[in-house]
Amino acid sequence: MPDVLDAHPYDALLLLSFGGPEGPDDVVPFLENVTRGRGIPTERLKEVGQHYFLFGGVSPINDQNRALLDALRKDFAEHGLDLPVYWGNRNWAPYLTDTLRQMVQDGRRRILTLATSAYASYSGCRQYRENLADSLAVLKEEGLEPPVVDKLRHYFNHPGFVEPMVDGLVASLADLPDDVRDGAHIAFTTHSIPTSAADTSGPVEDHGDGGAYVRQHLDVAQVVADAVRERTGVDRPWQLVYQSRSGAPHIPWLEPDICDHLEERHAAGVPAVVMAPIGFVSDHMEVLYDLDTEATAKAAELGLPVRRSATVGDDPRFAAAVREMVLERAGTERGRNVTPCALGALGASHDVCPVGCCPARTPRPAAAGADSPYA
Repeated sequence: MPDVLDAHPYDALLLLSFGGPEGPDDVVPFLENVTRGRGIPTERLKEVGQHYFLFGGVSPINDQNRALLDALRKDFAEHGLDLPVYWGNRNWAPYLTDTLRQMVQDGRRRILTLATSAYASYSGCRQYRENLADSLAVLKEEGLEPPVVDKLRHYFNHPGFVEPMVDGLVASLADLPDDVRDGAHIAFTTHSIPTSAADTSGPVEDHGDGGAYVRQHLDVAQVVADAVRERTGVDRPWQLVYQSRSGAPHIPWLEPDICDHLEERHAAGVPAVVMAPIGFVSDHMEVLYDLDTEATAKAAELGLPVRRSATVGDDPRFAAAVREMVLERAGTERGRNVTPCALGALGASHDVCPVGCCPARTPRPAAAGADSPYA
């Protein structure tokens, strides 16, 4: 096998995701997992779960992860990369601890992790690293030797993540009526997070107003907008907006909300808006409800034509990007001089999360970083 397809020292890839219910009876137990330790009453969880009940109690995220698994395994096989791919979730089956236990029992000793979150933030990176540390601690308590676990870099600006979003946005613009298409504005959307979490996202040197989380999204939005302008010949105004806010109303979160933004754009006389969910890897519940249901209903109420562009999902280009990043990281670990692939002004993200990166309010052990207790 050529050296370029050598994943050594890694002997497995772990797809690490959020998880979601797969039936009505799963909704409340799933939300109990998500909110564990917060003391939220069951009746309140049932209210929160209405978004899931609207879709039969089924989150699309698990099926989307199954599709991504298939795409990764297909791409690896077609390119001669002999690396098994496993899947574990934070909040629902297959649970991360169970998957890591199986990997150890299968003899996997050096694991590379792909999280289904492309950007730097506590909830999108460090919390997954904390989950890894928790699971590794369980394995150690069971008498199993914990494997060494690393995490792939943030891939928000990898061409294999960006290019499918450009195609989706161009297709959505083409789907608008002819008389509003050229005047349409673009609303790049991502998950809102507390401003305190945004300000401390990324390495310490990136902390500040919005932190790495906002800067990374703005950089990708500019790259996508520029590519769409080149493809369509129209320079459209755009703005980064937020969705899926949760938590106490007195805590500041990133704004503006997508529905507020649609009202403002309509009041300003904008003829149409395309919502581009660049902050999401696939069409999971936040996309289906907050954009396709809630925001689309708001636009209909306003009489504002809207479209929602596709997420990356299991696009073959994304699967190829994962393969490229696996080989890139493996080469780096073997001491090779590797040039990572990235678009935009920020360059490729770090391979190893440094100390102080996306800190938690209450310090907890986190694996797959410079401060990992399982190095």
